[in-house]
Amino acid sequence: MLVAPVSGAVPITGAASPPPYLLKFETVSGSGDDLQLRSLLDRQQFHDPLGEAEREGISSSAWPIFGLLWPSGRVLAHAMLTFELEGKRILELGCGLALASLVVHRRGGNITASDCHPLTAEFLLENLKLNHLPAMKYQTGNWGRANPLLERFDLIIGSDVLYDRGQPEVLSQFIELHALPHTEVLIVDPDRGNRASFNRKMDALGYSRTETKVTQLPGAGGVYKGRLLQYLRKPAS
Repeated sequence: MLVAPVSGAVPITGAASPPPYLLKFETVSGSGDDLQLRSLLDRQQFHDPLGEAEREGISSSAWPIFGLLWPSGRVLAHAMLTFELEGKRILELGCGLALASLVVHRRGGNITASDCHPLTAEFLLENLKLNHLPAMKYQTGNWGRANPLLERFDLIIGSDVLYDRGQPEVLSQFIELHALPHTEVLIVDPDRGNRASFNRKMDALGYSRTETKVTQLPGAGGVYKGRLLQYLRKPAS
């Protein structure tokens, strides 16, 4: 999967005034037809005048993370290009720019993207427009609190979601709340170091597990070091 960013900041066409952060457009290939992504220019961007992100537990340093395209997100999007989707209700957790959700949506899958960042829905809407795609389901998904509008799903996917020591506990409990009895979970992890703890949590919830090493980004995108983690739980017969 190749990413070709446009250099410099790109204004929003037709906007009355520029946003208080800098943007770029990226052309992403390697997941079927090229996708266009509106993203933040870099990790230096920040704007939270009303403290909305802070109330969701997002620090100023973590604020831009949602709006950048990360290698693990590219790996997950590529995996979803051929993944069996028929008959499955799918949730992407911590979706950020939701590249994997866009791939699933373009294939006709029943996908709900979720994130806790207050700007995720806005960026998703703009990226749907850029790619001439119809409306897609989105719900706020904060792993540390109740999310009453989120239902239960057959397939739950995510990328680079085990980024601190507390994530295995809160993420496994979030998954348990929103997983059907027969559920598959697919996580791309860049060997953050919290994988073993998350595995133990998922084992305790009754999931079997397979791990596949990933050493290259899709297409000619370069080297990647991480794993595709697949968890499967079937109800007792």
